[in-house]
Order: sequence, then structure tokens, then C-alpha cells
Amino acid sequence: MPELTILMPVFNEADTVETAIREVIDADLPVDGVELLVIDDGSDDGTSRLLDDGDWPEWVRILRHDGNRGKGAAIRTGLEAAAGTYSTILDADLEYSPASLPELLVPLRERWADAVYGTRAFQSHSAYSFWYVVGNKFVTFAANVLYNAWLSDIMTCHKVMPTDLFRALGLRESGFAIEPEITARLLTAKMTIFEVSTPYRARTREAGKKLTSMDGLRVIRTLARCRLRRPPKVPEHHYEPPISSPGPDLRSQDSAAVR
Repeated sequence: MPELTILMPVFNEADTVETAIREVIDADLPVDGVELLVIDDGSDDGTSRLLDDGDWPEWVRILRHDGNRGKGAAIRTGLEAAAGTYSTILDADLEYSPASLPELLVPLRERWADAVYGTRAFQSHSAYSFWYVVGNKFVTFAANVLYNAWLSDIMTCHKVMPTDLFRALGLRESGFAIEPEITARLLTAKMTIFEVSTPYRARTREAGKKLTSMDGLRVIRTLARCRLRRPPKVPEHHYEPPISSPGPDLRSQDSAAVR
């Protein structure tokens, strides 16, 4: 059984998907086995052909939807097939690097937390636009208010947790609102989230950026829905941090634990 499953939802990413897969293949991931599940969510731009023609190792598996069902649906499809002890999401848009994943696994292995987020420090070279950053900060602020938490980036793609916990969250969102839904379900279930700073390079709308202001409204709706509904039954909380202190590498990256 692999230690880590990487879920890569893909929709019309012909320009980047091969590079994204190669980055995972070439990454020095110090894990006891890895699998990459690429979920083709009904692409119609040549992505499917590139996936079919690629010479991938056997631990790279291609899953497919007949039509476009959304990022959330793709993640749920991947989770159903995941065999790893831990699972994480890595989009195919090259905004995140798989080289960041080893640091995100440390708090899980050391039992400091139930889930780990790779959070983004938006800077001039890594922010898509002023309003994109403001929107991200606003929905994160809304989540903190609604759930009495202190998180810095609920929309980060880099979320890592045990696969059995991931599956038990009762996720149902089909689109980008899967991201706040994951956070909402973790917080209502009293799970501990550990944050580690991660590199990020935002692409432009011309390069394929898909998030819109309507997605922001869906995020707020999802946060409110999950706050009002009964939380799902998740595996028994079995992490009680801190068992040991974070090492200097993680401390230097402004890590924060949230329960």
C-alpha cells in the first residue's frame, strides 16, 4: 500500500498536464510508496489524448468522467480509488509544486495534526490580482468567524490528511467549493489543522485561470451550509499534538496549528 496518494483533477489542461505529471514523477518524495491518480473531468481540448499517449509509470493511473462534473466530483472519484495512507490534492495548472509535499507530511507523521495545509503568502510575483487576493482573504475571514478558528488560507489546493479521514468528511460539492467544504467539515469535526507555508505561482486568466467571483459566492454559501448542518461522523480523533515540538525548518515558515 502506498504511503501517499496524489489526486490530480484535470479539466482542459492540455498546455500543462504533461509537465504537471512529469513534475510528480521527477519529484524527490521521501515516502514509502506513492500513487498519482489523474482524474480527467470530461476534457475536450486534447487533454484526454495526451493522457492516453503518455508513457507513464504504473503508479500513475488515469480515471475518467464521461462529461465535466467539476473539481469536487473529480476529487471524490479519486478518493474512492485512493490506496494511500495519506491523500492530497495537486492541481495540474502548475501553480503548486509537488516538491512541497514532503514538508506537509511531517506534521502527520509526527502526529501533530489530523490535516496539514500548505498555505500561500501572496506577494507581487505570486498573486493573480489584487481582487483575487482580497477575495481569498475575505472567504478565509468568513470561515474563521463562522467556525471560531484561525486559518490563513482555506482555498489552498495543498491539503493533506489520512485517506480514511478524507473519505469520511461527507463531501458533496461538485465545483471549487469543495475546498471550503473540506475545511468546514474538518473544523466541525474538531480536527486539528496544521499550516505550513508553501511556494505558489499564480497563473493568469489568459493562461487558464478558472476561478470567478461567482465561485466566491458559492464558497460563502458552502461555509454557511456546513455550519448549519450536522457534522459528519468521522474516524475517532486520534492525534493529540504536540507530542514533540516542530523542528526549526517548520517553525521558520510561520507554521500555525488550529483546532
